[in-house]
Amino acid sequence: PVPMPATKWVTLPSVSAQISSPVVAFIIDILPYAVVHGIGTGILVATQQTSCITDVTQYAVNQYCATQNSTIGMAAQWLASLVGLVYLIWNYGYRQGITGSSVGKSVMKFKVVSEVTGRPIGFGMSVVRSLAHFVDAIICFIGFLFPLWDSKRQTLADKIMTTVCLPFDGTEERPS
Repeated sequence: PVPMPATKWVTLPSVSAQISSPVVAFIIDILPYAVVHGIGTGILVATQQTSCITDVTQYAVNQYCATQNSTIGMAAQWLASLVGLVYLIWNYGYRQGITGSSVGKSVMKFKVVSEVTGRPIGFGMSVVRSLAHFVDAIICFIGFLFPLWDSKRQTLADKIMTTVCLPFDGTEERPS
């Protein structure tokens, strides 16, 4: 059997620090996606086309208008969605899977590692972990509150994936 790597035990920070760090990291992680998606939506709305017809009868004059999305707007929205999806897969799949930290987690100085090995979980498992957060959300977001009472401060998705979030100090090599 392969010997287990030596584990460096880390004292977990207070509950409030442990809860606020992931929230701030999520905001940092999602901000680029929101900006790109917002630009695509802005172009979609700005380029909408409106056509009106006027109906004149003996008793009234009525105007009927219809608004529809332009081809340019739909293409911009589609492209923005694609760019945003690629960013999310890179950030949560590749970057977090290989280094242990997404962009936001890196800024907030913590990482996601396997509870068993203490190492980053890899691309595929990191994508699955991100999808497992739907379990946290589907039960009225209770899964995201698990760190408030759990001794390892894991969400339900972390328990499913056997991962933990640990702080790292400035002496470790920072993920790029």
